[in-house]
Parts: sequence; C-alpha cells; structure tokens
Amino acid sequence: MDPGVALFDTAVGRCGVAWGTAGLVAVALPAGADAATLALLHRHLRDRRDDGRHGCDGLDGDRHPAPGATSDSPPAEVADAVERMAGLLGGVPDDLADVRVDLSGVPDFHRRVYEVTRAIPPGTTLTYGEVAARVGMPGAAQAVGQALGRNPVPIVVPCHRVVAAGGAMHGFSAPGGIETKRRMLTIEGALEPPPPTLF
Repeated sequence: MDPGVALFDTAVGRCGVAWGTAGLVAVALPAGADAATLALLHRHLRDRRDDGRHGCDGLDGDRHPAPGATSDSPPAEVADAVERMAGLLGGVPDDLADVRVDLSGVPDFHRRVYEVTRAIPPGTTLTYGEVAARVGMPGAAQAVGQALGRNPVPIVVPCHRVVAAGGAMHGFSAPGGIETKRRMLTIEGALEPPPPTLF
C-alpha cells in the first residue's frame, strides 16, 4: 500500500486520513476548510518525523505527500476504514478494532492508553482515571489526557469516549473542542441529545 492522504465526508464534516504501508498513520477531524483539515494531517506527519519516527512507511523525506495533495482513490483497506469511520460518525455502531494503525515510534505509555481507549465500545465512556487504572498507573489521569491530546488517529482511537470524572467534558483538542466531543458522543448514544429549542 503506497502512502497517501485523502479527505472524506461524514455527518460531522469533512475529515482527513493519511496512511502508510503498515496502516493508518493520521486521522483529522473537520477543521472547517479542507486546507485546514489537510494541515492537521500534515502536522501529525511532521510530528512523526520530528519525533524521530523515520520508519514512517515512506511518509517522510521524498515520499511525504505534498501539503494539499490528496488521493482520489485510496487503497481498498483505507477505503474500507474511511467508509466505516463515516458510518460510525453517522450513527452506525462500529468499534473499528480491526482497522490497522501504525503507531511506530509512539511512546509505550501512549500506546497502552490507545489500546485501552480502542476497547471502549461505541455508546459508552470511561474516565481518564479509569483509563489510567487499566494501563496499570492509577493516579495518572493527567498523563492519560496528555497522551490522548497527542492521539494521531482520532475516531479509530476514540479519545472522545474518555471523559473527566462525573462525565464532565474537558480539554478535547480536536477542532471544535468540547462541542465536537459532545456531538460525537451524542451520535454514538453515550449522551442524550439536547432538548429542542423554540427558536
């Protein structure tokens, strides 16, 4: 599978995905304009390169997709992942557990946090403290939040399903912040939709 980048439409807006030979390397939630969403993807790719993750499946150096460049026809594996991510954001329950992601070079603690987070079923949540306990580091809720803030593949690693104690919404770093998180949790059935307004 040759590396590439693509944009795709979802119920929450136009998302982006980047992939390499070992799976998805970045996913971006809608950032308004396509150029802004692509910029988020390229920031993740640049972070991989800057963090010394040069074994990035050809997504650095000469084979790094040019900013703004997208693929019209992603490989079948990526197209399937895109369809499933769009379905999830449209309300179709899917844990995306079998979608391949390339987390090469990601710190061990972050990988463990992402593994626990991937196991949270749609329609449910865990607190930062519960995730910390499940990775064997009770009391490391803040470190869990920092790891999730650097999550390169939101949706597939559903960081929106991790909430503060008591279900409070705090610090969602994706575009749209807490409102995006709330909307995704509502679509998945983890939160009740807001009551209708008169106006």
